[in-house]
This record gives sequence, structure tokens and C-alpha cells, in this order.
Amino acid sequence: MYRILPVLLAFGLLAPLHAQPTRVLFIGNSYTGVNNLPEMTRQLALSLGDTLAVASSSPGGYTFQQHSTNAATQGLIDQGNWDFVVLQEQSQLPSFPPSQVASDCLPYAQALVDSIRAHSPCAEPVFYMTWGRQNGDAQNCASWPPVCTYEGMQQQLRQSYLQMSEDNSAACAPAGMAWKRVRAEYPAINLYSSDGSHPTVAGTYLVACTMYSTFFGTSTVGASFISSLDAGTAATLQMVASSVVLDSIDTWNIGVNDPVALPEHEDQGNGNVFFSENSVNATAHSWDLGDGSTSMETSFTHTYTANGTYTVTYVAMDDCGRTDTNTFAVNLSTTGISDLPNERFSLSDQAGVLVLHHANRAGLLELFDLQGRKLAMRAIPAGHQTVLPLPDATVLLWRFQERDGHGDTGVLALPR
Repeated sequence: MYRILPVLLAFGLLAPLHAQPTRVLFIGNSYTGVNNLPEMTRQLALSLGDTLAVASSSPGGYTFQQHSTNAATQGLIDQGNWDFVVLQEQSQLPSFPPSQVASDCLPYAQALVDSIRAHSPCAEPVFYMTWGRQNGDAQNCASWPPVCTYEGMQQQLRQSYLQMSEDNSAACAPAGMAWKRVRAEYPAINLYSSDGSHPTVAGTYLVACTMYSTFFGTSTVGASFISSLDAGTAATLQMVASSVVLDSIDTWNIGVNDPVALPEHEDQGNGNVFFSENSVNATAHSWDLGDGSTSMETSFTHTYTANGTYTVTYVAMDDCGRTDTNTFAVNLSTTGISDLPNERFSLSDQAGVLVLHHANRAGLLELFDLQGRKLAMRAIPAGHQTVLPLPDATVLLWRFQERDGHGDTGVLALPR
């Protein structure tokens, strides 16, 4: 989901751009308004070198249903040109029984997302997962026992917010999960106000760090803005929020709409190589073929005129300027071109597990389904063979990227 606007002068795609602020709209209630989460997020981002322009609609106690007909909220949505729109439901409603969530929450979440995309086609909706009450929801405990404890309420919130994210092809900012980790590992940090519900400054700062890492896909560790917190507390909250987001980006549906660059190439002999792409969510393509030649075609044949190893860089881009890059090598010898990555990398299904053969090379393996949704991401240590669990899919798109930028991609059909 990370919006990256590179200056691809080598490919002639973009002219230099003046840096533009990232525009973020927050839609919620007092969990957004207390301690001014939008402004805290803006100041945090600024201290990390990113400029946000923020706006919000956060009347106390508001639900998605109320926002869907609120003139102020709709007016902000109608302005358009948002990069991210954060959506926070009333603090208890997503923890209620699934049937009630299905009738009172999900349709209005979808209505808001549809309106956002109608006015800001490139906006990324982000569902703001909130936290359970400090001692559970005493108000609704008798009628719905799962919310009688903090842990039970948090689990219900997690389930509902992830469902909203998946149903709407949107990201989830897992503030509630960061909250849970702080409670478990750093209980001396008080995240709750005296009502056991609303956030302290520390709680809002934790959410701001979660938002930043969700928006930009990078850590907040080392941010100089710490609000009114002491440096040690701020550093802990930065670390927790960033790790919760970045260690599980697939779980939080982050990047679900991003392009996935999946180039393919075939040695046709006599210096001729056929290049094509099997990318996801891509509407534009750029190839740097390593010998000074470039292309913007989806498929073509290129002839290399000299022996050598050529580093090819392929960039997939969507209509919103989001990109993904894949770099690999082809080796031209006197007998023609052989695909160097295929000599060093392969993925196979063996007796119900995945086996990656990678010739003692370390790197990052990513697995995708045919819709481009990332199923898994694993750092692979150096070694001739790595065994992985078999994902629940019939066809896998995979990419292995070495630390030096070389790598390979492929497609694997799995027996079911």
C-alpha cells in the first residue's frame, strides 16, 4: 500500500516531482479526537521526514452508520484527493455478536469505503482497529459473555476489523494489537484514562506510531517527536507499534492493492530473450534490460549483441503511481543465454511441503495467490535447500530476492 512516486527518468515515465504532502482523513469518534490523534500523527511523521496534511471528523460516540449520513463527514470525503482515509467504528460495536456486526456495522463500512473510492480513486482506506476496555465491557457482559474481559473483547474487535479490511480490500492499522502487547510486556506504561476506555497521551502516541508504520511501511523507532512522554516510554511505544505492524503486514492486509512485479523470461537462443510479465494490479511496465536498452511493452523479444551477464530491472506500476520492482540476471555465453536465476533458484512441492533450492544464497521469499494477495514472506538463510509449510492454495506465484538485488520469480501448481 505504500505510495512511492519514483523519478524514473531512465524509462521516461515521470518528470521530477515536487514533494507533495500525504493527505490523510480521519473518520471516527472520541478515540480519534482525544489527544488529537490526527495532529499527533502529523507531528510524528514530520519528525521522521514525511509531511502530512490531516483533517478529521470525530464526533463523540459516532458509528459508521451515523458517519454515512453526516454532512461534515461526507463533505470531507467529497473533497477528494486523499491518500489515506482512516475509519474508526464506535468503540464497542465491532465487539458485539457477529450477527449484529453484520447488520449494524459492515454495510456502513462498505458504504463509506465506496464513497471514499468514488471521490478519491487512489485513496487507501485504513480500518483503525481499536482496543478492548481495560476490564472488559461491563455494560454488555451479561448479554454477550465474550466481552466480559479485556482479552475477550479485544479478540472480537480484532476479528471484526480484519473482516472489514478483507471485505473491502483495505488495510487495517492494528492499534488494538499494539495495545495488547504493551499491556502484556510493559504493564508499567498506562495506556488508559481513568474511565478505563479512552487513551492517555501514551495510548494515543502508540496509535500514532501504528498509523505511521501502516501508511509508510517503515519503523517509527528513533522519531524525535515524543509528545509529552519521557524518552524511554516513547522509544518503547515506537518499537512495539512498528514491530506489530511490520512483522505481520499480510495479516493486516497492508499493500493489498499494490502492484506485484512478476516478470518472466525465456532463452530463445542466439542471443534472443523473450521477456513477458505476469504481474498483478499493474497498468504500466518498464524494463531496463541491462545493456542500455529499455522497453515499456508487456511482452517482447530482445537481442543481446555481446556475451556477458546482464542485470534486468522490471518495474510494475498502477494508475495511482504505486510501484513494485523486480531485478534479476540473464547470462549470455557463447552457447546463448541461460537464465542465471533458474540455475540458482527453484521452488517445488515435495511430499506436502515446499522446497526452495537456492544454491547457498540468502534472501527474501514471497508467496502470492493468483489475485496478487501475499500469502507469506520469509527471510531465507544461506543454504542449499529450505523446507517450508505448504500454503493453502492451488497455484502459487513466488518471488525470491537476494540481498544483492538478484533473484527470480515463478509459478507453481500445487496438487489438491
